[in-house]
Amino acid sequence: MRIDVLTLFPMMFQQFLQESIVGAAVAKSAIEPFITDIRDFSGNKHRQVDDYPFGGGAGMVLKPEPLISALEYLNYEEAPVVYFTPQGKVLTQQLVKKYASLPRMILLCGHYKDIDQRVRDNYVTDELSIGDYVLSGGELPAMVLIDAVARLQDGVLSDIDSAATDSHEQGILGCPHYTRPAEYLGMEVPPVLLSGNHARIEVWRHEQAMKLTRERRPDLLKHGE
Repeated sequence: MRIDVLTLFPMMFQQFLQESIVGAAVAKSAIEPFITDIRDFSGNKHRQVDDYPFGGGAGMVLKPEPLISALEYLNYEEAPVVYFTPQGKVLTQQLVKKYASLPRMILLCGHYKDIDQRVRDNYVTDELSIGDYVLSGGELPAMVLIDAVARLQDGVLSDIDSAATDSHEQGILGCPHYTRPAEYLGMEVPPVLLSGNHARIEVWRHEQAMKLTRERRPDLLKHGE
C-alpha cells in the first residue's frame, strides 16, 4: 500500500516510520510511505505557504497554489485525498478497514487556521477527524491513520487474530487481559482464565467486554447487543 503524506513538517514522520509495528510494515514493504514537503511547492524564495484570511479574523490560511501544485505532482486523481479536520467524519475501525484495503491514499496535513476552502471543495475527497478536539496540524492524525492501516496489512502482525479481537473490531470494547505471574503483590488473575476451559473463557471475555462497553461506551450498543 502506497501512502503519500503532504506536510509542512516532514521530519515529524522520520522516527515514526522506523519504530514498532509501523516500522515493521515499512521494512516488509507492506506499506510504502512517501513524505512530501508542501513548502517545496511554494513558488517563492521565502518558501511561504500561508497568508491572511480574506474578510479578516485571527489565524493564517494555507494558500491554494502550493497545495494544488503538490497534489497535481502526486497525481491526486489516482487515490483518495484525505484531509484531517475537526469538521470531518470521525475515524472508526470500519473506516480504517476500508482505507487498509486500498492500494494507495494521499494524506493532506493542514496547519495554521485551515487550508483554502477551494482545495477542500475541489481536491479533497475525504475529511476525517480523530476526535472532538483541536490539534496544531494534521500530522498526528495522519500518523494515527498510518498506524491503524499498517497493522492490518498482510504479514505485519505475527498473529492477525490479535487484531481481530481488539476493541471496536466486533462493535464493542475489548475485554481485560492478564499474563504471568498468576499472583503478584496479592493481586490475582481471575480463576476462569486459569481453568483451561476455553468455552468458559470465551463466555467470560464476552461478558467482560459487554460490561466495559455498557459502562464506558453505551453509545456502541445503540443498535442492540
